[in-house]
Amino acid sequence: QVQLVESGGGLVQAGGSLRLSCAASGRSFSIYGMAWFRSAPGKEREFVAAISWGVGGTNYADSVKGRFTISRDNAKNMMYLQMNSLKPEDTAVYYCAAEKFGRNTILVPGEYDYWGQGTQVTVSS
Repeated sequence: QVQLVESGGGLVQAGGSLRLSCAASGRSFSIYGMAWFRSAPGKEREFVAAISWGVGGTNYADSVKGRFTISRDNAKNMMYLQMNSLKPEDTAVYYCAAEKFGRNTILVPGEYDYWGQGTQVTVSS
C-alpha cells in the first residue's frame, strides 16, 4: 500500500515557475513507476510526465516537454515536478500517481494503482 500527498500548488503569473512535490509513504517506493497527471475543468485527466523506478528514465507529454522536469529522490520517498515557463493552459489540478511495475510508459490513468488528492495550479495571463 502506498499513500501519496501532493504539495506546492498555487497561483502564478504566466511565464513563472512552480515546483510540485509528492510525498509517498509505504514500503518499496523505489520500485514504483511514478507520474504526474492533471485535470482541468471540463477536460479528462491527462498525462503530464512519468519517471521509472531505479535510474529514473523519464517521459513527457508533448505539451510540457522542454518546460517541465520530473524527478524523484528514492531515499526521501519524494517525487517532484519542476514547472517553468508556465502558461494559462497549464491551469489544472495536478495529481501524482504510482504503479507497481516501475514503468514510465503508462499514459492512461486507469493503469495506476495509487493516487494523491491533488494540488491546484492556477496560471494567470
